[in-house]
Amino acid sequence: MSTGMLPLALDYAAAAQVLTAFVEDEVRKSGFGRVVVGLSGGVDSATAAALASKALGPGNVWGLLLPYRESSQESREHAALVTRWLGINSETIEITPMIDAYFARGPEADRMRRGNKMARERMTILYDYSAKLRALVLGTSNKTELLLGYGTLYGDMASALNPLGDLYKTHVRGLARHLGVPAAIVEKAPSADLWAGQTDEAELGFTYEEVDRLLFHMVDLRYDTAALLAAGFDERFVRAVAERVRASQYKRRLPVIAKISRRTIDRDFRYPRDWGL
Repeated sequence: MSTGMLPLALDYAAAAQVLTAFVEDEVRKSGFGRVVVGLSGGVDSATAAALASKALGPGNVWGLLLPYRESSQESREHAALVTRWLGINSETIEITPMIDAYFARGPEADRMRRGNKMARERMTILYDYSAKLRALVLGTSNKTELLLGYGTLYGDMASALNPLGDLYKTHVRGLARHLGVPAAIVEKAPSADLWAGQTDEAELGFTYEEVDRLLFHMVDLRYDTAALLAAGFDERFVRAVAERVRASQYKRRLPVIAKISRRTIDRDFRYPRDWGL
């Protein structure tokens, strides 16, 4: 690392305390007492579930395992491991029949379409269970994924509340270790498990550690291109990541509403809660 780059530091004990309080506060204020979370076998969903378990108690957390027939056995085993480790409620629902029935009419669909459909199918089930259990859907997307647009809109990016959205992937791993997430989950190569052998970093073309350092300087510290290059970042890498952030902006906000009235939702009417209008 160049001496011009600052480290990605985080007080994990303090972060765990803040995020646990966040989950409890947001769930209670919304009039709920439970959450439901999709467990993929990865570190993000395991960490989100661990925070919810601490905040609400294991009996108020439902972990849904939603595998497709091509999902890896390791992912299934790690998702089940999380439920046993935390002692939370769990249920397995295969999405294979729904996905295969849909793509039977379009077998030419590429990996991106199939992956997006799977992510959205899983989210429809999570929201159905939200209604069934009167439980809020807990988000699992981290800051790195959100900034890069590395997720499916209205799929894995959807949720009622998200405790991980301001943590880079590097931070999620550190927090997971602090919370005691099983090492087999923390240390494995991150994967959306969209097809056999798929890994996030191979698909992105860089490691999370590399891009997290860049995004931290670019977004949190507001370094411009000249400052990023002076800090030691590669110019092609900087420009490629900046373009990804710009191109995925639409995924990070509610649908743009045409302004007609005096107080337009998400423009003039921007309260985190609508109480006391």
